[in-house]
Amino acid sequence: MKSLINKHKKNNRNIVSKTLFLTLALIFSSFIGFSQDGITITVNIDNVPNNEGVVGMALHNQNTFMKTAPVKAKTSKIENNKVVITFKNIAPGEYAILANHDANNNGKMDFKENGMPLESYGASNNVMNFGPPQFSDSKFTVLDKDLELNIRF
Repeated sequence: MKSLINKHKKNNRNIVSKTLFLTLALIFSSFIGFSQDGITITVNIDNVPNNEGVVGMALHNQNTFMKTAPVKAKTSKIENNKVVITFKNIAPGEYAILANHDANNNGKMDFKENGMPLESYGASNNVMNFGPPQFSDSKFTVLDKDLELNIRF
C-alpha cells in the first residue's frame, strides 16, 4: 500500500511539473508574440497653422484611399502647432496617410463653394498637386521596421 501511495505522489509531481512547464512556455511564447504583432508608424506634423481644433489622420491602403473608411484613423490635440500620431500593429504592405486640420472641430473637412479646402491638409510623401491627393503619390511601404514620417500642411 505504501508503494502505491509513493507511486501516486510521484505521478502527481510529474503532472504538476509538466503543467508548470507548459504554463511557463505558454506565457513566454505569448510575450514573444506581443512584441511581433506589427509595425509602428509615427507621424509628425510641425506646421499646423494654429492650435484650434484637432488634427485627424487616416491610414489607407490602395483599396480604401479616398473611397471608404481607412484601415485606421486617429485624432490629436494640437500643441505649439505640432502633433504626433502613432499607428500601432500595422501589417506589412503599401499604405498612404491623409491628414487634415479640423480647425472648427466639426469632424469633417470644410470646403469653399468652388471646392477648394478651407482647412489645411496633407498626405504622406508631401506631394501637393492641384486636385485631390493620389495614392500613387502618397504611398509608402511597410516592411519589417518601425517608420517615422513627417507630413507638411
